[in-house]
Amino acid sequence: MVTRWDPWRELAQMRSQMDRMLEDAFSSSGARYDITTPATDVFVGDDELRVTMALPAVNPADVEITTTPEALIIRGESKASYEEKNGRWARREIAYGRFGRAIALPFGVDADHATAHFENGLLTVRLPKAEAERPRRIHVTTSSSAIDTTASKPSEAAEQPAASASGAR
Repeated sequence: MVTRWDPWRELAQMRSQMDRMLEDAFSSSGARYDITTPATDVFVGDDELRVTMALPAVNPADVEITTTPEALIIRGESKASYEEKNGRWARREIAYGRFGRAIALPFGVDADHATAHFENGLLTVRLPKAEAERPRRIHVTTSSSAIDTTASKPSEAAEQPAASASGAR
């Protein structure tokens, strides 16, 4: 007997095989979640960079934070605090092991004034912008005298020579 080829049947068989493969890969007894690159939020403010990293089951003493001129580097290790000898795991989803992230710095930072705070499984690192990276006001001068553009009091502006004040306009 000759069986006619049915592409839809083959497609359904392939889908069934893929479903079984994925189910086996992510079954409740063998699931492993990746800790090598922890979830991270990076906020770039006007005066600081704030990095928040999710580090559940990590001891703050096992975290190392360093900076280079180009990056903030956070490394550490999550260690299992218990070991079971009699029996087997029915489900094991908590990942343990080494992790690390390198976050590119969008500007120069003052690492000497950086802070790191660990609470409720979240590490927050604050890196203030380096003084050299902050905007600076440039004073305008003329050939006859200097004009101070930072004068904030009316009395200071009045003390300047009239020729300098009219030259600034």
